[in-house]
Amino acid sequence: MDEITTGDVLAILTPIWTTKAETASRVRQRLEAVFDWTVAQGWRTYNPAGKGVLRALPRVSRMTDNHSALQFLEVPEALQRVRESTSDLVTRLSFEFLVLTASRSGEVRLAAWEEMDLEKATWTVPGERMKARRKHRVPLSRRCLEILSQAKELDSGKAGLVFPGGKGGKPLSDMVYTVMLRRLGIPAVAHGFRSNFKDWCMETKDPGAIWFPSEAALAHNLGNSTQKPYVRTDLLEMRRPLMEEWANSCSLGG
Repeated sequence: MDEITTGDVLAILTPIWTTKAETASRVRQRLEAVFDWTVAQGWRTYNPAGKGVLRALPRVSRMTDNHSALQFLEVPEALQRVRESTSDLVTRLSFEFLVLTASRSGEVRLAAWEEMDLEKATWTVPGERMKARRKHRVPLSRRCLEILSQAKELDSGKAGLVFPGGKGGKPLSDMVYTVMLRRLGIPAVAHGFRSNFKDWCMETKDPGAIWFPSEAALAHNLGNSTQKPYVRTDLLEMRRPLMEEWANSCSLGG
């Protein structure tokens, strides 16, 4: 470990830094974490993958539109194409669940049955799996409950996952939705459907009245640094009819 140099790290990162920017960035971050540990152990005196290495790499433009999204009016047709596709049923069900709950990919792919309260129609995502590191409650629409019922019929007890992957009960790959959408010719990424939900809220509701419920649905912070200490609710019951209406709007007949 003490013989690895910044030049060695650059030799790995440079070929993919501009062509596979997101992957390259993650590789550097993981290398940095490993070398931080070796420095702490006294095996090295500096981190060859630290942020200083960025100065020797080409500048990559980080476009603000990296989460490609449809127009919200196009979501019903896109979901119908997913439902009718030849993709694995677990992938199709989990993707629709992702869209209807306005959730992030990791939250859905790692969802466990113990997090689901079907009687109260509520999904509670533990804080360790949330970007904000705090528990997030999701009201489940009728269609989401139907999806869970279908998933339950497929359940084989694999690691307690709601939507297990096909290999030994491991979670679905983090690329599963990207590959499916690309194959179906749908010009969007999974995260973009969160934007669709927000746009739908703002364009079909009173923007002033819907702002806080829609932000709560997306698990964003409610209010600024002054307001946050006083916000003790996640507006769960206010969000129930909102998520039911969103689910209905995502149907071609909605």
